[in-house]
Amino acid sequence: MRLVYWLTLPVVLVAAWWVATAGSEDFYVPPLRTILETAPDVWTPTRLRTDVLPSLLRLLAGFGLALLLGVAVGVLIGGSPRVRATVEPVLEFVRAVPPPVLVPVIMLFAGIGDGMKILVIVSGCVWPILLNTVEGVRAVDGVLAETARSYGLTGPARLWRLVLPAAGPQIVAGARQALSLAIILMVISEMFAASSGLGYTIVEFQRSFAIPEMWTGIILLGLLGVVLSGLFRLAENVLLGWYHGLRRAQKG
Repeated sequence: MRLVYWLTLPVVLVAAWWVATAGSEDFYVPPLRTILETAPDVWTPTRLRTDVLPSLLRLLAGFGLALLLGVAVGVLIGGSPRVRATVEPVLEFVRAVPPPVLVPVIMLFAGIGDGMKILVIVSGCVWPILLNTVEGVRAVDGVLAETARSYGLTGPARLWRLVLPAAGPQIVAGARQALSLAIILMVISEMFAASSGLGYTIVEFQRSFAIPEMWTGIILLGLLGVVLSGLFRLAENVLLGWYHGLRRAQKG
């Protein structure tokens, strides 16, 4: 039943798009039927390997690095009021700078290769993870913290047994936000001095006025987001199964 609900809105939207554009003669808004008929010729296995796979690898690398960096720094800042008071003004300043603005700066230091594109993704994704981790660590239950201290749970054991599980729900919430940003920044980074990638291909179609082909890239990008979101939800259910079970028990 849940799957039926989950599929209902996409089916309705696709049907509405199909009907609304069925007789379209607008060059920039071709019929959905034309777009779907074009897709198999555009996204061949060779193009998927040369354009989509590199984009996906950059996205995963940038997201993974942002996750590691955000959690590590967030635990450090959240666990020390003195460190938090010292770095908070700097964090607020840097966080306020939109990541796309940093693309030219990152290109100066990292060149125009994959490293630049990964750093662009990291520069935007790290903030929701870091800030949610800080708040999650700060919100660790005081009674649990005192109990852990009384049992001699310190150092790495305290981190793995108390801090990370307690902050886990907020860390995952930040990672979910970061995943959406990673897809956006992946496309933006591939619009600058790139020779491959999903974002690069979409822009090339637009510049050459291959409009149906451009729309197939946009649809593929949306489908990629849906798949990544579904995989993230599966990972969340595994990592936070205890948390969701506790909430269901509390609701009765």
